[in-house]
Amino acid sequence: MLNYKEFLRYNRFMNINDEYTAIVEKLTNEGAGLSRIGGFVVFVENACTYDRVKIKIKKITKNYALATIVEIIDPSPYRIQPFCPMQKVCGACQLQFIDYNYQLEIKRQIVQDTMHSIGGFDIEIPLPVASPETRHYRHKIQYPISQTKNSKRILAGYYKPSSHEIVNIKYCPIQPEICDRIIEFVRDHAFDYGISGFNEKKHTGELRHVVIRNSVSGDNLVTLVINATKPFGRLIDFARAIYSEFKEVTGVCINFNSKKTNVIMGSKTECIIGKEHIEEHILDKKFLISADTFFQVNPKSAENIFRYVKDYILNNFEKPLVLDAYAGISAFGICVADVSGMVVSIEENLKSVELAHKTAKINNIQNIEIHGGDAGEYFAKESRKFDVIILDPPRKGCTKESLDEAFKLCQNTIIYVSCNPATLARDLKYLKEKGCSIESIQPFDMFCHTYHIENVAIIKV
Repeated sequence: MLNYKEFLRYNRFMNINDEYTAIVEKLTNEGAGLSRIGGFVVFVENACTYDRVKIKIKKITKNYALATIVEIIDPSPYRIQPFCPMQKVCGACQLQFIDYNYQLEIKRQIVQDTMHSIGGFDIEIPLPVASPETRHYRHKIQYPISQTKNSKRILAGYYKPSSHEIVNIKYCPIQPEICDRIIEFVRDHAFDYGISGFNEKKHTGELRHVVIRNSVSGDNLVTLVINATKPFGRLIDFARAIYSEFKEVTGVCINFNSKKTNVIMGSKTECIIGKEHIEEHILDKKFLISADTFFQVNPKSAENIFRYVKDYILNNFEKPLVLDAYAGISAFGICVADVSGMVVSIEENLKSVELAHKTAKINNIQNIEIHGGDAGEYFAKESRKFDVIILDPPRKGCTKESLDEAFKLCQNTIIYVSCNPATLARDLKYLKEKGCSIESIQPFDMFCHTYHIENVAIIKV
C-alpha cells in the first residue's frame, strides 16, 4: 500500500481543483456517485448513475478522491427535478433528485453489493418494497435549534451535509404539514418567552432540539430538549403556549440534556401538559409511543414489514414459540402474537417495557411475556428453545455473544430486521460460519429519498 507521499509522487496527474469529465458508474452505500479517472476511483457528490459530468477535485487520498459537479454535460435518464427547493443544501434527502423507482433499484444494488463485499454472499436481492407514501411519510422529526449571533433569531432545521451548520427550514415536504407549523411557532415565539437557542461550540443557550412525534391519525407529541437539569418557569409557560396554540398537539414534554454530547435526548423526560404519548395503529393493533421510546419513523412502511414477518410465521409454523429481542415497545411481538403460541419479549429501555405492558393490555394480548433487561444477558439465562427468534437490533447490529446465544436458543428460524446493510452482512456472515443458511433478504424502503434501507433476512438454523 502506498503512503500519501508515494501516492502523490506516482499520481502527479491529479491535483486539488483539477477538472475532469467523468461518467458515474453507480452510487455507493452512502449515496455518492462512483466514477474513475485513469482507473483511479473518484466519488462525486450529488451524482446519479449514468450522469456525464464535469467535476472538480476537492480532496485526494491514496485510495480515492472526492469531487463536486461543475457542470452536468449529459444528465442521467433517471435524474429529475427535486420537489423540495432546499434539497441541495439540506442533508436530509440525498437522493431526491433521482426518480423514485430508480431509487429502489439503487438501494437494491447497495444491499447486493454490501452482501457480496462484506458477507461474501452471491445472493440475488429483490427490489425493495416501496413506501406507501413518498411525501409526508416521516412521522418523527428532530430539529436542532440555534440562534443567529447578532439578531438572536432562532434557527431550526437540518444540518448541511457533512457539517453542523443548520439549514433554517420552514417547509419540509417529507413530513406532515403540522410539523412545519409547530416549528414555525417555536421559531417565532421562543424569544417572547426568553428562550435562547443552543450554541454547540460554547455549550450555552437553552433549547437544543425540538422533537415531534406525529401519528398517522394526526396527533402530535412535542418534546423540547433543553440544556438544563430541571424545568423553569419561562420554559413551562412556553410549553403550555405550544399546547394551547395547536389542537393537534396532544402533549408537550421537556427532555433534559445538559451533557456535551451529540446524543439528541437525555435520559430524563417530564410531561408538562397533556398526554405523555400518542397512539399509532399498525395492522389491527394500537400502540402507545412516548417521547423517548423507539418506533419506526415511517409507520405505513413499518406496517409492510410487520405484515411480512407475521405472514412468514403464519405460513411456515403452527403456533410457534417466538422470542422478540431488542423489542422496543414489543411492536413485532404484539403484531405476531395472533399467529404464535407464546411470545417472549426482551428490551432494555424500561420506558419502552412499561409501554409494551400497557399496549399488550390495550390489545387484550394474553400470550406474551415482556421482560426488561439486556438482550445478551437474557439470552444467557434463558433455557427454552424458540421456534422463531426476531432480532431487531440498533444500527450497530448484534454482538457476537448475542448471536451465539440466539443461535443456541433457536431451533428453526431467525428473522433479522436491520436498518444497516453493512452490519447485517457482517452478522449474517458470522451466522453462516456457525452453520446457518440465509434463505432470503427482502429490503423495504423506510427512508424515501435517502440512501438508507431496511432489510428483513430469513435465516435457517
